[in-house]
Amino acid sequence: MVVLSKIYTKTGDSGETALGNGSRVAKHSQRVEAYGTVDEVNATVGMARLHSTDPMDAQLAAIQNDLFDLGADLCRPDMDKDSDAEYPPLRMTEAQVERLEAEIDAMNAELTPLRSFILPGGSALAAHLHLSRTVARRAERLSVELGSIEAINPAGTKYLNRLSDWFFVASRIANNNGNDDVLWVPGANR
Repeated sequence: MVVLSKIYTKTGDSGETALGNGSRVAKHSQRVEAYGTVDEVNATVGMARLHSTDPMDAQLAAIQNDLFDLGADLCRPDMDKDSDAEYPPLRMTEAQVERLEAEIDAMNAELTPLRSFILPGGSALAAHLHLSRTVARRAERLSVELGSIEAINPAGTKYLNRLSDWFFVASRIANNNGNDDVLWVPGANR
């Protein structure tokens, strides 16, 4: 169990932070950028939940927990040394990705196919889910970049890719099953 009795430590005042294995890196390192952006996604989900009801609220709560798992995964380098660790590091799993895929398929079955791109907006929940989608895409890009220079768990990047799709489909559900989607009209303001 995590116990946080003191919130500030002053150990980051020089511009470094500790990773999950105890090593210290610059706060602007690619790894910190990646898991920091995952934390941003989580915060946007918290905002979306202000407007959600079950069953979507329960799904969003599960996603928030997964995002903490992903942050823990990303903040722990040295995947090849997992078996030597004092305690097993938390890693994302394919089962978490598969759960998102099943939820996407179930939500998408309720929707008519799109004949146009849609603009972020509509209901408050849909707008927040679109924001979550774009931040998840940024987190995915940063994770892919991190993976090009250091070993990372591929299930984490796959999760982020599916998560942005989940947010897109969920935004359509939040817009009266797509009936209130705001459609893009190419060249409308020329």
